[in-house]
Amino acid sequence: MNKLNHVAFIMDGNGRWGKKKNKSRNYGHLKGVETVKKIVTSSIKFKIPIVTFFVFSSENWKRPKKEITFLFKLIKTYFSREIKSIISQGIKINILGDVKKLSKDIKFTLKKTTKLTKENKKIIVNLAINYGAKNEILRALKKTKKLTIKNFEKNLYTKNMLNPDVLIRTGGHQRLSNFMLWQLAYSELYFLNKLWPDFNSVDLRKIINKFKKSKRNFGAL
Repeated sequence: MNKLNHVAFIMDGNGRWGKKKNKSRNYGHLKGVETVKKIVTSSIKFKIPIVTFFVFSSENWKRPKKEITFLFKLIKTYFSREIKSIISQGIKINILGDVKKLSKDIKFTLKKTTKLTKENKKIIVNLAINYGAKNEILRALKKTKKLTIKNFEKNLYTKNMLNPDVLIRTGGHQRLSNFMLWQLAYSELYFLNKLWPDFNSVDLRKIINKFKKSKRNFGAL
């Protein structure tokens, strides 16, 4: 039976979910955050050591300014409100992505959160913010002096971390959207038609059970 060390999520469908409920796209993002919170709790229960959420891509800057502003305000508000709960649950927060391009207040919030949670050991929660896999690979290449796979991987955002065993994408699309292209080389991919706010612990449990029964050869027989 396969051991599950790391699950990555592409949380697609928040905006569509909001529209489907005759509300705004931002309402969908608000509900999407609640789903993240529930899935982290479930991941702790299921003893998953690492989870990664694709929060904001390097391509998402093309979205309407109003929506971008709301998303970052949501991030700031969430960590300000939930930091005590995050610490008490033993959650360690990591940020994957080019944070230099973010506003000062968001950078401060993220830096403070990672600092306050760095000693926590129950679960690692990676948040990919202003993240693009192609940019990550270029960045790692520039930083790697003697190019080997091992040296290269030391310069990825996920250095010293096991690659995802499983990728889950909600929303009905079957694509990676420039997410963890290097790290997902041997991951099991699960695409769901459900929109992210409708995803729940039962869905996660079903995927875990499928993964544990799957045969993983990694190129061998």
